[in-house]
Amino acid sequence: MKRGCGNMEFIHTNHSKFSSGHYCPAIIHDGIAYISGQLPINYDLKEKFPKGSLKDQVKQALSNLEAVLIQCGSSRKSVLKTTVYVSDIDGWEEVNQTYAEFFGEHKPARTIVPAAGLHFNSLIEIDAVAAVESEENKG
Repeated sequence: MKRGCGNMEFIHTNHSKFSSGHYCPAIIHDGIAYISGQLPINYDLKEKFPKGSLKDQVKQALSNLEAVLIQCGSSRKSVLKTTVYVSDIDGWEEVNQTYAEFFGEHKPARTIVPAAGLHFNSLIEIDAVAAVESEENKG
């Protein structure tokens, strides 16, 4: 669902309308999508907390990121920058490999932040900035 305020579009997903947090999954402004941090929660399975190994959680957070990108009219190939918060930097090699598999040849700018105590004891959280694709460039 999109609703405008000036030249901003507030993007919601099927899952965000049930969130008690005071945030929006994404805001589009002047053709750029600013995407909130995505936790590794599988909303389709109605999980309340992250599950699985570090690799599983990275895949889920990236899947959640992709869902918001699509809702914004964007895609992984249009991501300009990510910030990756990891609970333990010692797992970085596994995070980086899974991240590289997701993005393929596309290499967005990236910041890595070791962050103990992520919400719901998540092992990872990923936010992003992406270009919104024009209708001609989608796909």
